[in-house]
Amino acid sequence: MLKILFVGDVFGELGRETLKAKMPDIIKTYKPDFCIANGENAAGGKGISYNTAHEIFDCGIDVITMGNHTWARKEILNFIDSGIKIVRPANYPKGVPGKGRLVIEKNGIRLAVVNLLGRVYMDNNVDCPFQTIDRELSYLKGQADIILVDFHGEATSEKIAMAYYVDGRVSCLVGTHTHVQTADEKILDNGTAYITDVGMTGPADGVIGIAKNLILRKFTLGLPVQHEVAEGRGQFNAVIITIDKETRKAMEIKRITDYYKKKD
Repeated sequence: MLKILFVGDVFGELGRETLKAKMPDIIKTYKPDFCIANGENAAGGKGISYNTAHEIFDCGIDVITMGNHTWARKEILNFIDSGIKIVRPANYPKGVPGKGRLVIEKNGIRLAVVNLLGRVYMDNNVDCPFQTIDRELSYLKGQADIILVDFHGEATSEKIAMAYYVDGRVSCLVGTHTHVQTADEKILDNGTAYITDVGMTGPADGVIGIAKNLILRKFTLGLPVQHEVAEGRGQFNAVIITIDKETRKAMEIKRITDYYKKKD
């Protein structure tokens, strides 16, 4: 059996601290073969920097996936093509920097990680994710043993539709972006593990990561606010997926939720 840990959106400094605090026990308990995390909000709650990316890698993460905030910090253009193990959405238009897929190998097992961006309720000028995944899977034939897809999208319906579209063609499809972990993890008929949203590794006491007083002001007064990462407790959201190495089918997907509090 093969185990893959996927960590939900790492959000801001508190998310990185929570990841660092929780990963040793998570690795000891579940013994994952591969560890992946979404990091599109790792730097200040929006985008990623070179230093924050390496903080995440230093926690034992093998690959970082991205999303609609991939380009929020211009400095990513300085390192995304440097060989760093960051995967941006594959359905960005042709010519965009970075890679939409990445294959890594451990103990003779080749894992392909593909990142996709949803289009429903998302302000994105991206190609069709369904046509894109067909292209990516065609390219990966013979190149990977196991395939995991991070579908970064807003609409539950779009994510579920994609899961059925790739069922049996990938080992797991996990949703990211909403920062709220869903309770619909399952194995589809043809052996693909699925969850609509893995959730967030970041502030537990904000509004999807942002300080709640600011969001309340926005909703009650209708005034624009400058977002700030919430303080307080941290939460760790992830899934652990067990896959049969021979059949490449998922056997189990399990949600993980834990909390972190800074020491005074």
